[in-house]
Amino acid sequence: MQKIVFKKIGIESYRPGRSLLKKKSKVIKLSANESALGCSSRIKKIISKTKKIFRYPDSKSKILRKEISKKYNCNFNQVICGSGSDEIIQMLCQLFLNKNDEVIVPKYSFLMYRIYSKIVGAKVIFANEINFKVSVDQIVKKVTKKTKMVFLANPNNPTGSYLNLSELKNLRKKLRSNILLVLDDAYEEYVVNHDYTSALKLFKNTKNVFILRTFSKIYGLASLRVGWGYGSSEIVNALMKIKPPFNVTKIGEMSAVESLKDIKFVKKSIKHNLFWAKKLKKTFEKFNITTNDISANFLFLNFDKCKFSAKYIKDKLEQKGIIVRSLEIYKIKNKLRITIGNTKENMLLIKALNSIFINV
Repeated sequence: MQKIVFKKIGIESYRPGRSLLKKKSKVIKLSANESALGCSSRIKKIISKTKKIFRYPDSKSKILRKEISKKYNCNFNQVICGSGSDEIIQMLCQLFLNKNDEVIVPKYSFLMYRIYSKIVGAKVIFANEINFKVSVDQIVKKVTKKTKMVFLANPNNPTGSYLNLSELKNLRKKLRSNILLVLDDAYEEYVVNHDYTSALKLFKNTKNVFILRTFSKIYGLASLRVGWGYGSSEIVNALMKIKPPFNVTKIGEMSAVESLKDIKFVKKSIKHNLFWAKKLKKTFEKFNITTNDISANFLFLNFDKCKFSAKYIKDKLEQKGIIVRSLEIYKIKNKLRITIGNTKENMLLIKALNSIFINV
């Protein structure tokens, strides 16, 4: 019998933040940048009222796309929805990249950019960061005649740094016009800094920029897998041809629609995040654990000046039932990423840290 042969893909698969701990029935999960306050209370009503689940959903998610275009004052025909924004990343790679094309990503960036690029045979080029901040100059230095796309999350995951308005404009200006700049606005709602602007606001009418958004973060719909993208009508029309026919579920679509309407919940989430990010930042710095400036719903923790290593603190927190994100998968040494939790979780985290450092 002849052996079945399949393509060998030389990539390391994505490893999500841990959700479980051995011998711990209850854990505090601060490893995946999920919403601290869950989702809008309206979502439960939507789920309970959703009927005819035996019917396929609208393949083009027209109701959600209309709500998105209304809320963000953008063109309905330039919006595409996906099963999370990562599916749209996958489709962009399928649409644009051929074998040996080059894709530039920051050295420390969301892993799915490189994974989907490699799956279609493209070569991933890493641009160095300066003190864990994305560098426009370093990205531009990596451009060659083979460069086809640049992926960038702003704020960046896992480092929490961001490019300001002028830096974003400068990046697009310095890249060749035929290079697609993909900007991921996953954490946009959390940013309150005055020098920041969303990619959607800045590049809404720019044909060689594609913008990604998600309902997994501030809207708290991570398990429903809903994301969307915005680009030129030519790109979106082409993506519509290759996307799976029913990639967004009916429950996911209607929940996302309702989430966009609940402005009060979003404001509450932003206020909560800023309050606790400041409080946790001060707590960490008390123990000589430095962090990034507050931007998203997580903090990037640097243990280089701390008397304990990142691994030691991670292990100690896990013994107390608190899961944080190791950054070894990103090849970042002696650093951790921690999500801003709800009030109870954050208070227990502070208590645990005090216990670790004070009771040594």
